[in-house]
Amino acid sequence: MIIESSAPTRVDLAGGTIDIWPLYLFHPGAATVNFAISLRAHCRIETRDDDRIILESRDRKVAFETELAAIEDLIHEERLELISKLVHFFKPQTGFHLIADSQAPAGAGLAGSSALNIACIGALNHLVGNRYPESKFITIAANVETTVIRVPAGFQDYYSALYGGTSCIHFRIDGIEREILETDMATLEKRLAICYTGEPRLSGTNNWEITKNHIDGQPELFALFDDIRDSALKMREALLAGDWERVRDTMRDSYPTRKRLAPNVTTPQMERLVEKALHSGAEAAKVCGAGGGGCIAFFCEEGRRQEVESALLAEEGVEILDWKPDGQGLIVHES
Repeated sequence: MIIESSAPTRVDLAGGTIDIWPLYLFHPGAATVNFAISLRAHCRIETRDDDRIILESRDRKVAFETELAAIEDLIHEERLELISKLVHFFKPQTGFHLIADSQAPAGAGLAGSSALNIACIGALNHLVGNRYPESKFITIAANVETTVIRVPAGFQDYYSALYGGTSCIHFRIDGIEREILETDMATLEKRLAICYTGEPRLSGTNNWEITKNHIDGQPELFALFDDIRDSALKMREALLAGDWERVRDTMRDSYPTRKRLAPNVTTPQMERLVEKALHSGAEAAKVCGAGGGGCIAFFCEEGRRQEVESALLAEEGVEILDWKPDGQGLIVHES
């Protein structure tokens, strides 16, 4: 049996970091806005006739094997730690070869690990006979990833991976709710350039420092998170209205707020790229994910996306991502 699954990565337009429990509980109306993109994480499982388990990551070029009898030991395995912990959780009863691969660059800030998490959950759950309903996938993903990064995980990334499309995720006392946003994605695609800086980042580190300071009650952080919430709600309204000037203004106004969250949200290289893009036809910049490297999304003047991309490509190590909006979430096939 061969099981193949995939899940999309995402670009977060507004509201990042406030999706971490319990931060959103202190800011009534907390929300995030993101959209799924076509750079997918893939998982392929092929069952075997013996008791061997082979775990492999194509993009990371790491592989190792063990046996079903040693599946309990995977809880402590540091190689391909996320995948190992997922296999330990599902505990398949047959040997198999799992191959993981991601189309997004490592440490891009596009929720690649969360997309891979959801893709692997979909495939492993199918392997064990669909033990869990899809409604449980996000809880499983967040709990397992938290044990890997060893700090609280945010929730918004799992929704884009599981459902795709453009979403506003609302964080309320009685739970988390995903709202589908019907908007003109063709225009956004024409005007949004996504630049990979060449500097990978580790979101858990940035977000944990911010979370600790927030829990410690820093007044400035409380005010910044109120601004983050408000920017997400403004972005939601602008996308629903197709008001691209308000989309631009919301991104532009949010950039300094994001930088004030922590000293390492942007790097000197990122600042140079932002300045260059703004001089070449970009109107606003958005650091993807927690920052500290990874990707930057640029909202460009109408008709000037290619000009912005050409200017950025002149910088060493920079990559312009070829992306499209992705209206599908998790896909699982068996053959």
